[in-house]
Order: sequence, then C-alpha cells, then structure tokens
Amino acid sequence: MLSSGYPYDYQFLKEAWSQFVERGDSSAEGLDPAIIRSWKFCREIGLDPLVVPQAECEDAEGLDRRRQECFDLIAIARPFMEDIYQFAGEADLVVYLADASLCVLERVGDESLQDRLRQAGLSRGVWLTDDQIGTNAASLVLRNGMPAQVVGPEHFCSVYHFLTGVAAPIHAPSGEMLGTIGIVMLESKSHPYALSIVMAAARAIENQLQADESLAETHHHLLELNVALQAVNKGIIFLNAEGWITQINFRAGDILGMSIRQAMGRRLRDLITIPTELEIAMIEQASVEEREIIFQTPGGGRPCRVSLDVLWEGDRSLGFTLMLEPTAEVQRLAQRVVGTRAHFTFDDVIGQDVKIRRVLYYARTVAQSDSTVLLLGESGTGKEMFAQAIHNASRRANGPFVAINCAAIPRELMSSELFGYEGAFAVGEEGRPGKFELADGGTIFLDNVDGMSLNVQGSLLQVIDTKEIMRLGGRRVIPLDVRIIAASNSVDLENQVQQGRFRADLFYRLHVLTLTIPPLRERGNDVLLLIARLAEQFAQRLKKDVKISHEAMAVLQSYQWPGNVREMENVLERAMHIVEGNVLTLEHLPVELRSAVIGGRDQVVLTLQEAELQAIIRAGRALQGNVTQMADALGIGRTTLWRKMNRHNLSPDLFKTAV
Repeated sequence: MLSSGYPYDYQFLKEAWSQFVERGDSSAEGLDPAIIRSWKFCREIGLDPLVVPQAECEDAEGLDRRRQECFDLIAIARPFMEDIYQFAGEADLVVYLADASLCVLERVGDESLQDRLRQAGLSRGVWLTDDQIGTNAASLVLRNGMPAQVVGPEHFCSVYHFLTGVAAPIHAPSGEMLGTIGIVMLESKSHPYALSIVMAAARAIENQLQADESLAETHHHLLELNVALQAVNKGIIFLNAEGWITQINFRAGDILGMSIRQAMGRRLRDLITIPTELEIAMIEQASVEEREIIFQTPGGGRPCRVSLDVLWEGDRSLGFTLMLEPTAEVQRLAQRVVGTRAHFTFDDVIGQDVKIRRVLYYARTVAQSDSTVLLLGESGTGKEMFAQAIHNASRRANGPFVAINCAAIPRELMSSELFGYEGAFAVGEEGRPGKFELADGGTIFLDNVDGMSLNVQGSLLQVIDTKEIMRLGGRRVIPLDVRIIAASNSVDLENQVQQGRFRADLFYRLHVLTLTIPPLRERGNDVLLLIARLAEQFAQRLKKDVKISHEAMAVLQSYQWPGNVREMENVLERAMHIVEGNVLTLEHLPVELRSAVIGGRDQVVLTLQEAELQAIIRAGRALQGNVTQMADALGIGRTTLWRKMNRHNLSPDLFKTAV
C-alpha cells in the first residue's frame, strides 16, 4: 500500500480531511482506502482529531526491557538508520525504529524536529498505533503488513499535518513481524524516494538477520548489506554539491564499470565522461526523471534510464541522488510485459499432405539461417504460427519474438511504432523504444507487410541493409541484431511491385527465403485431420464428450474453407458451444456453410436431411423468409415447416435480407 505518492495535492487532502472530521464524509475520490479505514476506526473509538493525543508511553524500566529484548534488531538497524540520515544530507527528518507492537525503541535525526515531535506527544517509548496517535505510516504497516506513506492531512490528528511519514515492516526469517523502520520529515520537504529508502533498509535489515542465522552466508550478506541502499535493485550514487561521490552502491558500480573502493571520495567526472544533458541538469540544479542517457564507461557506451534528484536544505543544494538502470534491462522487462514470446513450434503444425510437408521441411531448413524470410499465403493459413515455429527452431529461440500487424496501424504512426522516438529533454518528454529495439536479439514478425506506406518501406529497407535504426527525432544510431520475418496475404506480391504499390528493392530483400503456405482447400485429407484435432481441443476445453455425425463431417470436409484454418476454428468452436448432446450434427453448423456445400451438389445424391435443408433454404431465399408462402411452396403446413426449421437451426430472419 503506497499511500498518496508523488506528486500529491495538499489542498485536496486537507479538504478531504475536513469533510471527514466535520461530517464523516469519506467520499472524496482519490483517497487511499487504507487511509479511510484508519480514519473511520479513529472516529469510532472517539479519538479527537483536533487535540494533541495523550498517547501511552513506556516508562524507563519498561523501555529498557523492550530494548534489551530487541537488542539484536537495534544493533543491526542502528547503522542503517544513521546511514539514511547521513545520506539525506542531515535534512529535517528523523529515522525511527519500533518493535512489533509499535513502541518506539530508537530514533536518529534532526534535533529541532525531534523537539517538535516531543511537543506533539511523539517521544521515545510511545506507541504509534492508531488508537493512540491516530492514522500514521507505522500504524498502517501494522494493520496491512505492507510499506506505507502518510502525507500531511492524511494523518487523522491535525497536530501531525506538518509531517510526512514513511514506514516499512521488518520480518524475521520465519516471517514473523519484528518491528518497523520509518522516516518522519516535514511535509514541505518530503523526499520522493524516502519510501524506497526505508523499504531498502527494511530489506537489508531482514537480510542481515538471515545472514546471522546462517554462518555459511555471513560473508556474502555482510558485503551485500554494508548499507541499506545496497539492497536497492537500481544503481544509486550520492553526490555532494561539487559532484564528489559520497556513496555508491554495488549496482551502480556494476553498471558504470567501477568498484566502490575506486569510486568513493572521487569526482564522478574524473571517473567517467558525464553526458552533456546530465551535466547541464547538475549545473542548473534541475531534476531529471526517467531519461535515457548514454554513459561512456571503460567498457564502452552504456545506455541507461537515469533519474537525477537534487537534495535541498532550504535554498541550499546539498547535492544529488543519481539513480541508474540499464536500458537493456528496462527493455527486457517491457518484453515480458507485452508478452513478446513465441509459443508455437513445428510440432504444432497439423498436416500430412505433401504440400504442407514440403513447406515444413523448407521452414526447418530456413530456421537455421539468419536471412530474411517472406511468408506468403491466404488469410488464416497460419503464417504467424510458421513465423513463431521458425523463431523457436532458430538460435534466437531464447530471445524475444515481436509481432506487428502492419495493416492494423495507421500509416502516420507506423514509423514511430517500428523505430521508436526520442523525447525532448528540455520539456521533460520521455522517449519510447520501437518494436525493432524490443526485438533486439530475437525476431520481428511483420504481418501484412504490404500494408506499409512506401516511405516506411524505404526505412525498413535501410534497416535490413545497415542493421541499425535511429529513433524518430534522435541522433543516436542503435545497432540491432534482429531477424526479420515478413508476411503477406497477397500470394502474388510481385504483382504489387509491378503496380508500384510495393518497392521492388524491398521485395527482393525480403524475397531471399520465401515460403508459400497452401490454402486448406488444397491440402487434401488434412481437412479431416484438422477437424478431428480442433474438435478434440474445443471439446476438452469445454469439458464435453462430443462426436461429429457423418452428415456434419461430410459437409465440413466438402466445404472449401475460404477463411482457411482460422475459419475452421471459428466454426468448430461455435458448434461445440451450442451442441447440447453428445453428437454434433448439421443443425449445429452455420447455415451459410451448409448452404454453400449442399447448394453446390448439383449432381451428387443427397441425404434426405440434406435435401430437406436445401429445399427450405431455397424457398427461404426466394420468398424472403415469409413462412406462410414458404410452407405453401413446399407443400407442407406452417407447423411442420417451423418444426423442420428448428431442427436445422434456421429462422426466417436469416432470409429476410438474403439476395
């Protein structure tokens, strides 16, 4: 539970608190539900929000006893508390440690702020539960078992509205909550990374406790837990106002190719070349948020996502906090989030027909190459399945597989979608990587490639030739290791070249390795194999035991399947949903499919059911679904016609717009 967050609206929080205190109204949108629950609890127990709480406090003997019981916890936590206070530039904040019952055991921090806290009833030995002092970060930790942050008017008692508090639980290796570590600071000087720091400290303390229980891991944990910030996953560097490194964690050292011993007490500019945009921000004492910046390290250029925060004491800058994360790791996270994985293999391709087996053989051979592949075939023939299978059979199988439908994206957006764009540093606009960057180290699948404009086709050609991209609005050339698989529903793509709708030079680049996937109607008995496999899959998914009747199977096999496998999947899934018994019959198939098959059997002997169905369909089309006229034309009664139409899953509405 991360209450409020940054930025936050102090006036909104103040008004929401006033509404609740005066009228019990908690309907203000945007309030954290955990805050509201705590407020309601405080109101129910009769806590007065307008007076200084008279909180219970341990006497000296009781506090000494509690401190002795928590001796190991205090001994481990105290150095982290001091480090946090020092790393913050000794700003107006207090770091505290409480036991499992939220009795304050230890405090480190600004003396003037500690005096103000004592005047507000917050001294060492006090209980921080919400029944004692109202809503606060530590009480939310106890209630919810999660890190918490409470800003200004989110405190139930008005005496604490000048404060912002953050807190995180500390757990024993067994999972039991041992205590809470937190920071209290002036609301007007809240630090946006304070919650992250106490969470890191809590994690570091927990790791140290674990290390003490396992001597075999002691050395590893002592190195890892030298300071609380070493537990943060991002690289963190603290610089003073002159740019000297006052603290650096192992992660930052790894990213920039330097050891902590080498970096401590040195100027950052003496170790690496500081990028111009970051240098300007430090000179102007301006913050930077999530910008992509390249650091020139001993190991070469290292693109990173960078945030720079200025540490202030009043109007005086104390220094900077620099947070780093390699761009490649951010992109790998993005790849996981957008699901850039290939699931199909060649074993998933169903078919024994010689045409599809020939394509499979060629595709397996193609997979061993890194050359560009062009897949041709009608819609629904399984081009993306083949693209995924080629990827999974290649050396890139462990890399990302990024698919993009070129026909589904507006042409004016296609370039930014493929190649990304740079942000504007001056206005804080964030850039975004394109699909090619996300596919680095893997495969990009360009479906409906002929849907690209000629301009974008030219850019794609350049990428194929140079294996490099440049983001829109950028100046940095980004090398790529990406295999391109393109696809088109137009089997005769060369005809589009002749008509000037597709670039000839790009066609020949894509045409290096070409696979033409045959339509389903040309694959002979594969239709039966696919029907059986798909019917079995849908039946299992729907937990049904369904067989296909001979009549229905005959129609399915005779149908031409213009939509290929995709259409077959749609028909069978629908039929499996509506079938109620154990047999899928003609009446469960779409009327247009039955009509297409039965209507085309001019010289074939029909079953009685097929002949009946054909007669009804022809009458319905001719008479626009008028049941009375249809019955007269067929020579049967209306009731009989209705019964037969219901058996075939037909309704008059199907024919009212028929041509």
